Amino acid sequence: MTAVDFAAFVEELGAVAAQTILPFFRTALRAEDKSAGAGAFDPVTIADRAAESAMRNLINRTFAHHGIIGEEFGVDRPDAEYVWVLDPIDGTKSFICGTPTWGTLIGLLHNGVPMYGMMVQPFTREYFTGNGKTARWRGPGTDNALTERKLKTRACADMSEAIIMTTSPLLYPPDALAAFRRVEAAARLSRYGYDCYAFAMLAAGHVDCVMEAGVQTYDIAPLIPIVQGAGGIVTNWQGGDAAKGGNVIAAGDARLHAKALALLAG
Repeated sequence: MTAVDFAAFVEELGAVAAQTILPFFRTALRAEDKSAGAGAFDPVTIADRAAESAMRNLINRTFAHHGIIGEEFGVDRPDAEYVWVLDPIDGTKSFICGTPTWGTLIGLLHNGVPMYGMMVQPFTREYFTGNGKTARWRGPGTDNALTERKLKTRACADMSEAIIMTTSPLLYPPDALAAFRRVEAAARLSRYGYDCYAFAMLAAGHVDCVMEAGVQTYDIAPLIPIVQGAGGIVTNWQGGDAAKGGNVIAAGDARLHAKALALLAG
């Protein structure tokens, strides 16, 4: 099967997640700390768990032989030919603060390689999708009716002209933070706090480079086909495969990506 064959089903997953999550957004929702005070605050809410559970149920009913990797309920059949990657609310800290810079991430791996991805922002009614060759945005237009367009990263060859994003330097261990600061010092502008939405803005051609440290497969694999489909590049900090997580970097222009890697290497 191709990514096109799965596209309609991914839309169903996105709709189920949105319907589950939205009633909880900007309410008096309590968040648990998954770190139990042993590390940095790592929130999870009933909305996270309910949305992943709903998506898992739909996958299991439709594709019982497929695997699933999810943030909240772990791994099931990870060696299957097709594996779904789910992050019900990427950016839970933003979610509990009431800011709309979070999203639901849905990805599909084929033999371990990301083949399709979607980022849904239910509150703004935005959908970012990609299959590694093309990428599209769907959302409200000037008349508030849903419209659609192709996503394309923008050209930016020089770090001095680049806008870079990361979720928070506080999430970086010391050695990774020092490497990030080298890139940040060379950039025109840096912005913090946008989670998966930063990668969507890179695919849309509004920013030039996104960096993160210590991410998991469910944080990045769904975003790779979107960024690549828009003409960008996603790797780890050594220039290798980013699908399994770790320290990752995305750029809209391969020339900028190469210069960022050089700065990361010191």
